[in-house]
Amino acid sequence: MFYKVRSVEPLEEYRLLVCFETGESKNYDVKPLFDKWEPFKDLVSIKGLFEQVKVDAGGYGISWNDDIDLSCNELYENGQIIK
Repeated sequence: MFYKVRSVEPLEEYRLLVCFETGESKNYDVKPLFDKWEPFKDLVSIKGLFEQVKVDAGGYGISWNDDIDLSCNELYENGQIIK
C-alpha cells in the first residue's frame, strides 16, 4: 500500500511536516540520513536547498533535486505521528 503525500513543509532543524492523503500528518527527521547517504549532505552544505522540498507527481514521494528524494512509504513508516 502506498501512503501518498498531499503536502510537505520544511521545518527547523531539518525536519519535515508531511501531510498524507489519508488525512494523517507526520513529522519526519531528515538529520539521520546525512550520515547514511552522501547526497543528503547537500541539504546542509547548499544554502536554501532544504527549503526547496516538493511533492513528486502523484504523491509517491518528495524530492529536492534529481539526486535527493524520499518515498512516501519511508516518510509514513518512519515519521512521527502529530497528534
